[in-house]
Parts: sequence; structure tokens; C-alpha cells
Amino acid sequence: MHFIEMTGKTLMRVISEDEISPEQLRESGVTEESLVRVNPQGDIELRRHDRWDVIGGLLGEFDARVRHETGLDWA
Repeated sequence: MHFIEMTGKTLMRVISEDEISPEQLRESGVTEESLVRVNPQGDIELRRHDRWDVIGGLLGEFDARVRHETGLDWA
């Protein structure tokens, strides 16, 4: 499976109005320093101490937004 990893702070800049809200991300445990990853289907996963948890998803043209904001490609 391919992913792009980023911090919670970067994820907050990537999300659009019709997706998961910053408040929902915070309620899921995302902080600015959190390690999160997104897969090509738009699933957002949060790194916990011993696992990755799916906490939401991105919609629409997120691919270009994620790659532009992070400077990374799917790996």
C-alpha cells in the first residue's frame, strides 16, 4: 500500500471544507506534531504508540493537494 506521511499541522492545511474538520481531527487525537499518513484512496491514519488508526478520509482532488503541500509522492 502506498502512503504519504505528514505532520498533523500539514494535514490541517490539506483538508478542505467538505472533509473532516480540524475539530474532528483534534477529537481523534491529532496534534500539530502527530504523525499521520494518507493513502491514495484518501484514508487518513494516525500513528499511535503501537499501531496506525484510520480516523477519517479526504475527498475529491486531494491527491494534488497532498503532493503539493508535502512535496512528496506516493511511496
